[in-house]
Amino acid sequence: MHELNFTAYGPADGPEILAIHGMTGHGARWAHLAENHLGDARILAPDLIGHGRSPWTPPWDIVAQVEGLASLVRREARGPVLVLGHSYGGALALHLAQAHPELVRAVVLLDPAIELDAADLLEVAGLTAKFPDYTDAEEAKSEKINGAWADVPVELLEQEVTDHLISADNGRVTWRISTPAIVASWGELVRPLVVPPAGTPTVLVQAMRVQPPYVSEEFKTALRERLGDHLSVVELDCDHMVAQAKPAEVAELVRRVL
Repeated sequence: MHELNFTAYGPADGPEILAIHGMTGHGARWAHLAENHLGDARILAPDLIGHGRSPWTPPWDIVAQVEGLASLVRREARGPVLVLGHSYGGALALHLAQAHPELVRAVVLLDPAIELDAADLLEVAGLTAKFPDYTDAEEAKSEKINGAWADVPVELLEQEVTDHLISADNGRVTWRISTPAIVASWGELVRPLVVPPAGTPTVLVQAMRVQPPYVSEEFKTALRERLGDHLSVVELDCDHMVAQAKPAEVAELVRRVL
């Protein structure tokens, strides 16, 4: 089993949150939210397998990611945690709640990527394999500014570059990720949707500028049918990087279920 690298934010005796980043990300993406908006909580922010400073060796599937996360919670948390997941991390939060309900007391999903279109994922995986790096940091930043990071404050993008962009062997630059792991992981998002166990307090945040949406009506219906009054659905006027674009709003939603 992989042992995940992680950063812990906040006081050791604070309410505990497991914060799971999205595809191509890393745990330090949660630093701004943790330090400026949820400073009284203890936030465990791992790098997923194939990302950041965690192991890059396979397996890279959802089962391996979930077992790595479960091991981290058992080792570092005092008890069940609130799981905060973004995008791919949202899918992992759902699979963790299903596989290990004893470790999860609530779930907050930030524009989760689950049961996506297979043809779209094939295209994205192909582009990841074909274009794994950049000429320089400005090109890397431009891709984000013209994509999902369009509404993220520039200082957070600069911090992302500082934390996560590294030199590649070919003289170019790349994010601190394993390209084979990312290519394989895109395919995991075609898996059928799962929902938390009945009675799990759950907040679903949909980023309304994402078109076509990651959050499907089928997923929302499945959540409502399983969770009933334990589900809150929130629409935010932002692009996909919800925690960076709307940190105060995300912190308020987290506090509702802490």
